[in-house]
Amino acid sequence: MIVDVRRRAAPRSGFKHWFAGLVLRLGGWTMGGAPPAVPKMVVVAAPHTVLRDGFWMVAFAWWWGIRLQWVVKSDLSGGPVGWFLRQVGAVPVQRSAPQGQVTLLAKEISRAAEIVLSIAPEGTRARRDVWKSGFYHIAREAKVPICLSYLDYGRSEAGFGPCFMPSGDIRADMDIVREFYQGVQARHPELFTPPRLREEDELPAAVPPPAPRAEAPRAASTM
Repeated sequence: MIVDVRRRAAPRSGFKHWFAGLVLRLGGWTMGGAPPAVPKMVVVAAPHTVLRDGFWMVAFAWWWGIRLQWVVKSDLSGGPVGWFLRQVGAVPVQRSAPQGQVTLLAKEISRAAEIVLSIAPEGTRARRDVWKSGFYHIAREAKVPICLSYLDYGRSEAGFGPCFMPSGDIRADMDIVREFYQGVQARHPELFTPPRLREEDELPAAVPPPAPRAEAPRAASTM
């Protein structure tokens, strides 16, 4: 279910805030919904159809004064590029054991006093059949809310939307996600993967309620 949370106010000073504001204005972006003021959460970063989505994501995080952390492949963690990525919040992970990474990241969230973990569930900039479900299971295992964020190229606006606690009813929770991202335009709409998890296909179909039984007509009285 959606939870009502207090929203964060942007800092009024600081180099990162000033620099990010300049970059975002030059890029033609406007500010949408403010991020939640909660100490720990998993942020859904969508749509993600072009490499520079990550750049804009970091810029908005700096403008809001958020220490954002985000997952990258471990083979990007070496050398000068890897050093730079770690400085701006990248968390290298091994992709070979996704279930193990879910538990590992959930434990990291549980141990931290404050952490904002951003995950792009599309998993790639190419269109797929389904989203990767790691964001959902990490938040559920760590008992933290999922917050939906967006980059809307149609309106040149980015921001944060609703937050919800994963209930375990995957289909109902994903209905919240689907409703929110309706109308949000990716940089390349044809590459955007609609929000759906493979686990939803494994759930039994909803059984419609039985139709009401028609009452037998009463015999006419002879009195």
